[in-house]
Amino acid sequence: MNNPFFEPWNTPFGAPPFDKIRPEHFGPAYERALAEHRSEIGAIAAAPASFATTIVALEKSGQLLRKVEAVFGNLCASHTNEVLQAIERDMAPILARHWNDIFLNADLFARIDAVSTDGLDAESVRVLERYKLDFERAGARLKGGDRERLATIIENLATLGTQFGQNVLADEQSFVLPLQEADLDGVPEVAREAAAQTAKERGLDASFAVTTSRSSVEPILQFADKRDLREKLFKAWIKRGGNANAHNNSAIIGEMVRLRAERARLLGYPSFAHYKLADTMAKTPVAARTLLDQVWAPAKARAIEERDALQAEIQKEGGNFPLEAWDWRYYAEKVRKARYDLDDAELMPYFQLDNMIAAAFDTAHRLFGLDFAERHDIPVYHPDVRVWDVTHNGAHVGLFYGDYFARSSKRGGAWMSSFRDQERLDHDVSPLIVNSCNFNKGNPALLSFDEAKTLFHEFGHALHGLLSNVRFPRLSGTNVAQDFVELPSQIYEHWMEVPETLERFALHYETGKPIPKALIEKLRKARNFNKGFATVEFLASALVDLDYHALDNPADLDSAAFEKASLDKIGMPKEIVMRHASPHFLHIFTGDGYSAGYYSYMWSEVLDADGFQAFEEAHDAFDPATAKRLLDFIYSAGGTRDFAEAYRLFRGRDPKIDALLEGRGLAA
Repeated sequence: MNNPFFEPWNTPFGAPPFDKIRPEHFGPAYERALAEHRSEIGAIAAAPASFATTIVALEKSGQLLRKVEAVFGNLCASHTNEVLQAIERDMAPILARHWNDIFLNADLFARIDAVSTDGLDAESVRVLERYKLDFERAGARLKGGDRERLATIIENLATLGTQFGQNVLADEQSFVLPLQEADLDGVPEVAREAAAQTAKERGLDASFAVTTSRSSVEPILQFADKRDLREKLFKAWIKRGGNANAHNNSAIIGEMVRLRAERARLLGYPSFAHYKLADTMAKTPVAARTLLDQVWAPAKARAIEERDALQAEIQKEGGNFPLEAWDWRYYAEKVRKARYDLDDAELMPYFQLDNMIAAAFDTAHRLFGLDFAERHDIPVYHPDVRVWDVTHNGAHVGLFYGDYFARSSKRGGAWMSSFRDQERLDHDVSPLIVNSCNFNKGNPALLSFDEAKTLFHEFGHALHGLLSNVRFPRLSGTNVAQDFVELPSQIYEHWMEVPETLERFALHYETGKPIPKALIEKLRKARNFNKGFATVEFLASALVDLDYHALDNPADLDSAAFEKASLDKIGMPKEIVMRHASPHFLHIFTGDGYSAGYYSYMWSEVLDADGFQAFEEAHDAFDPATAKRLLDFIYSAGGTRDFAEAYRLFRGRDPKIDALLEGRGLAA
């Protein structure tokens, strides 16, 4: 069988040949890639220790495996099917075992440990330090039975994380709610069109339908007059992964928390949170929690004020019921309309997807000199995917893939990933960067204000990959501390709200006229409306995450009871739910990525709010000197230096929390 993974990719820029790749290619590709990598590792472990024969050789090893993993991982997240999911389940423990065998290879670690820093430049010293730390944190210094037990734990966690994600997707795929015209009273036309498109795509004998995708749920919760409909959809949405069916994640959560705690103990840490945060800017769970606690008190106080205002609106309308979680968005929209003469239905016609993509590109051009030209000769994995050639002064920088629409084969949320990362170890390797979102289709596709910010957020991540300018793959792009990685994405959101951006790109989809200055002014005045709610739903998730991973020896964990106790401890308002409840908390339970690290969005927001103030102090959102520092020390530097130092080089000082509190309207 011809296998495209065993042949040169003669596509433009060496992009994956998705027109040739089939599910049946992955099994043989993984088999060969793993065998090649094992052979390479064996040779490195047997060679004399030096920077060239050990660290550089490690950086060059596993290239076929890297290629297969990048394509397979993206497909499993963005366009999966039962065949791919079966391969994913089979490969999870095999891959975990493969990496365990590398990180627990005593001869290999002895070579790494023996490499001297003498004569090395700063980037080489940094990558050597990272390799030593990676191996130590993976258990390289453990002995005997502890090494074997750690390997078993990591394999089990990989299997459980894969199953967790597949369970959430299964619940999302299985729920679809058919609707009729009368169900959509109050819902704006653009959201109706999206619901009609959903019914058509699902092949339903109904005019409209909604799913538990956030982009499908939120317009109903925000605008639908039928309270029982809002309740039904809301409960289905928050129960993903927690239903009484074969996809229930409760037992998986308990087992993952227990195994993570045991892993930390084996490595000498009092809890998994201590282990995970040791290699971050925060350093300790106490530091992370201190930040969250500083924001929690004013956020909760603001949320209580908001709750009381919504309850008053219910009573003003003659409603004889207490505000519930499925009512919040609906009545918040009414109050916002009354206070600021502003609602999302008025805004959405100005936020066309294509225009917001153009706005994100234009911002990158003005800040960093990038240009984007759409290509139609690059193979893609789904017809919705678009590809752009990214250049700087006419020179190729990389490819950018935009995958913007929700579908049943894609997991929920929004994320950045890559098919290839930038490096220049032997020669310049250009990055192939992907943004995945879950927007509703339309003709044209229109976004809410928050969805437009999501687009800018993910494109900030994409630029972190595209603008990377480092030598070593280990330090490339987003290979940075977890509580630093959100800085490039979150700071980029600010440019979506810059008046110049709105005036040029927020054009009415029918008239082509720019968003009125009066509407921009309303947006400015209303920007902190409902921020208590938004902050509380996020902080609750971050605090529950830290609580799970602060446990030193959890046994027989009842995740529902634990979550409730954690929320009771902080006095969570009953009218607000966590942004990500435990059974579908993909960030922390599909892998170790954000486990004990969901706080990092808030940590990074301290950096991004403080960082954008540098442009405000320059009285120019596109100030060239500030943009140059942002490029040199944040976007292009990858993991080449300590992250606190990188921020100081950009900002000239350490960050302050004041801008975050002010930006969220929570300052005293």
